[in-house]
Amino acid sequence: QVQLVESGGGLVQPGGSLTRSCVASGSSFSLLDMSWYRQAPGKQREWVALVTPGSGTTYAYPVKGRFTISRDNAKNTAYLQLNDMKPEDTGVYFCYAVHRVSREKYWGQGTQVTVSS
Repeated sequence: QVQLVESGGGLVQPGGSLTRSCVASGSSFSLLDMSWYRQAPGKQREWVALVTPGSGTTYAYPVKGRFTISRDNAKNTAYLQLNDMKPEDTGVYFCYAVHRVSREKYWGQGTQVTVSS
């Protein structure tokens, strides 16, 4: 069983930056595909970015070039660096993991990120 604990949300001004962290419990972090999702008010949850165990990355079009996903396998931690933030980036951000062997899926608790002046 894997538990995901997130940190790093909050309020930021347009154009500002924020770093999200997601720490995974257990010893299987190197087998987890790690992603970030977000859900804006009144909208469906949407995928933001993915980092594979080998640190390959992919991004959703709205955040490409502004957000950076990464991971530190020694610390069981995935990160999302959010730069040049816009009001439309506001929402609850969730960490998400899929085990490459068992295909089990895990969600973090979600944390509010608000972009406003």
